[in-house]
Amino acid sequence: MFTAETDYDTVVVGGGVAGLSAALVLGRTRRRALLTDTGTPRNAPASESHGFLTRDGMPPLELRGVGREQLSSYESIAVRDVGVTDAVADGTGFRLQLANRESVTTATVLLATGVVDQLPQIEGFQEYWGGDIFHCPYCHGFEVRDRPLAIYANGDRVAHMAAVLRGWSDDIAVCTGGPATFSDTDRALLQRHAIQIYERPIARFAGTAGRLEAIEFDDGTRLARSGIFYGSTTQQRSDLAQRLGCTLAPEGHIVVDHAGLTSVPGVYAAGDIIDPMMHQIVYAAASGARAAAGITNALLHAAFVGAS
Repeated sequence: MFTAETDYDTVVVGGGVAGLSAALVLGRTRRRALLTDTGTPRNAPASESHGFLTRDGMPPLELRGVGREQLSSYESIAVRDVGVTDAVADGTGFRLQLANRESVTTATVLLATGVVDQLPQIEGFQEYWGGDIFHCPYCHGFEVRDRPLAIYANGDRVAHMAAVLRGWSDDIAVCTGGPATFSDTDRALLQRHAIQIYERPIARFAGTAGRLEAIEFDDGTRLARSGIFYGSTTQQRSDLAQRLGCTLAPEGHIVVDHAGLTSVPGVYAAGDIIDPMMHQIVYAAASGARAAAGITNALLHAAFVGAS
């Protein structure tokens, strides 16, 4: 792993919070790194981001802008607004194909490509997604505290979501969008906590002036709600992990060790793509910093041991 033979010490694929955090650490450790960014962050629909110390309430795109501005202080970091379409191992590390048909070589790769939410095609959902419909109560629960809320989900996750959401409101309803698939035990638990269960298909999410007001069912009835937490499923935004041969868990996330290293030597990963549960910017930032430190340690150790 001798970096003088490659264009970069590492290429960070993905310019979200995880990628930016990694690039910052790489700049401070004087690694030659390229950060690639397609400009399509998962949290773009949200008007505010929360839970990140000193940046609580900052719009996600503004947060990214500050991160990129701070990277400009580190001359070893290059930032390119381009995606990566392919990656293969070669004799000195990896060769990456960029979307503009350029190719670069790198000793290591850090995947921070993020995930994509699988959203229902129901009228009004996209309009309120990130505004009054959320996926994470830790990110947005405080803003809708003590209001009438709904959980739009089904299956085993519902009881867990209800238990967590009770930390922000006592007025919770569960909307399954069809026949409930959770257990009788979970149904009894929900009912014991006075949580109503609506198993009718949803026709639309309704509101005025950009604010959610109600869930409308296909039978014409309405349920007044001010906020909804959606039990979204996600998929990897990029197939680079599979192309490189990284091991994925059954849930779909990339398996990494304590340093962010995947099953493929020289390939690291950070952000939502490695965590099936905690999809928050503070966790993404931490995992990016951890992986960058892992890369730096590996490169410095290899150079130290290999020096004549």
